[in-house]
Amino acid sequence: MPKVKMTPSEAIVEQLLAEGVEYCVGIVGSAFMDLIDLFPAAGIEFIAVRDEHTAGHMMDAYGRITGKVGVCIGQNGPGITNLVTSVATANQAHTPMLILGPSAGTPTIGWDGFQECDQVPIFKPITKASFGIPHPSRAADSVRTAFRIMHADRGPVYLDIPRNYFYGELEDEILPPEKYRPTIKFVPDIEILKQAAKVLSEAKNPVIISGRGAVDADALDVVAELAKYLTAPVAVSYLHNDAFPADNPFWVGPIGYMGSKAAMYSVKEADVILAVGTRLSVFGTLPQYDIPYFTGEQKIIQIEINPKQIGRRHPVEVGIVGDAKIASQELLNVLKSMAGERPVDQARMAKIKEKQAAWDKEIYDLAMVDGNPINPRRALYEINKFKPADTIITTDIGNVSSTANSYMRFTKPKTHIACLTFGNTGFALQAALGAKLAKPESSVMALVGDGAWGMSFYEIMTAVERNLPVIGCVFNNGAWAAEKKNQIEFYNNRFVGADIQAPSWAILGEAMGAKGIRVDKPEQLESALALAFETVKTTPVVLEIMVDGTQLAPPFRRDALALPTRYLPKYAHTDHRNW
Repeated sequence: MPKVKMTPSEAIVEQLLAEGVEYCVGIVGSAFMDLIDLFPAAGIEFIAVRDEHTAGHMMDAYGRITGKVGVCIGQNGPGITNLVTSVATANQAHTPMLILGPSAGTPTIGWDGFQECDQVPIFKPITKASFGIPHPSRAADSVRTAFRIMHADRGPVYLDIPRNYFYGELEDEILPPEKYRPTIKFVPDIEILKQAAKVLSEAKNPVIISGRGAVDADALDVVAELAKYLTAPVAVSYLHNDAFPADNPFWVGPIGYMGSKAAMYSVKEADVILAVGTRLSVFGTLPQYDIPYFTGEQKIIQIEINPKQIGRRHPVEVGIVGDAKIASQELLNVLKSMAGERPVDQARMAKIKEKQAAWDKEIYDLAMVDGNPINPRRALYEINKFKPADTIITTDIGNVSSTANSYMRFTKPKTHIACLTFGNTGFALQAALGAKLAKPESSVMALVGDGAWGMSFYEIMTAVERNLPVIGCVFNNGAWAAEKKNQIEFYNNRFVGADIQAPSWAILGEAMGAKGIRVDKPEQLESALALAFETVKTTPVVLEIMVDGTQLAPPFRRDALALPTRYLPKYAHTDHRNW
């Protein structure tokens, strides 16, 4: 395509179209009005939300499900700074996402003008790149640079645009992606694969950990073949419960906080760990249930597309840089060429089943303990049992949302969207809206505690307005329960800032145009879920489940807390030695 005369706004929009951008989410502002004025004619849908941080969470979830890049925008200054938390979340999730950041006009920079803020350095630590358009004539080129970095480094990029740089004229060529960013499919070295195959062929007790990279690479079928060939249990990495189908006989569940003891014991007993598409993060591999399952004795073979993640937390025996599907298939091929076909080890298979059955019984028994009014585990158990197979579940952070890690099981990839290791509250409902954009034919349910819901509920108005019917499932226990559990365990039941007073979220949902459903008896759960999943075919739902605020999961960060020691006399009564 030859160079043509355009305005910078036109150049930005045309380059976004060349990348297949469908949506831009944010709140309207004068700084970028010239840009969004072009969206209807271009075919890009601008989705207005109630808070800019919602935009980031929506586009994060949308990107994880579709593999496409979502775009966020807001007014310079406060609108853009409102995006910080959700951008940091997407960065930890390795989600390519573009943040267009209108900024103060160049003639007034440095005069502390209205809504002026030096935005580029704010986003540097929480993106793969943060930079500004250096001149209006570089508008399209800067967009191309952003997409190149997003796909190469897998994460969000912030592009700063002085508000006067949307105007004027330039000549440039709009390029298709293949002209400026190659598709990256790393094929691992054959000698490295042979090393890994030798270690695996000699393993007596191998285990596989499947992660987000296996999902993104569409590698789950190959992982299943490896599991069968090795008779290896398959655990899924922390908060990626959809990284291996739960109906596969080799599945043992998730590792990490409130994960599966079957998974943890399988990893602990392993002599070789094959980690496929996971960075084995520090928090996601900490001891749980007093099980130090990463013993330091296991040999680890790690398949990762990003070489910077190999051996970052746990030393590896063999590091394989490559696409998870290609590397897994090539590894399987080498294994078969070295050792031929192998039958399933029935004795080991029986042990895998034994661990699965023991864990299933444990969490069922815990769920069936009476609660006042409802045991939160009972509600999670019933949700998992009831939800259709293609339901997308988004999970927040907090006591009940984290306990969902024990109960939520998935048979299809890209059906579990969690806030992951940035751990911010107020994620799940906003992510659910993005998931519904990505896959409108699927039911979408957000699992949220009432604390996080207080930071989210207003986006039910967006769900109604934009016809994005999702279920916001609010577990109401009247507390920031994860922190309350810390105050129980470490601060002798002294509760500061942990209790929450709120109206009925179901009634408030009705006021915003959703269907409100309140459940306060366990026997109502099944009928309430049936009504919610039927209603959400056309209308957003707020499903408020009243749960027992004393039935709490263990402390989330026991590793980072200690019993209090005091030295000043006025605080002596709070010293643990005086309890």
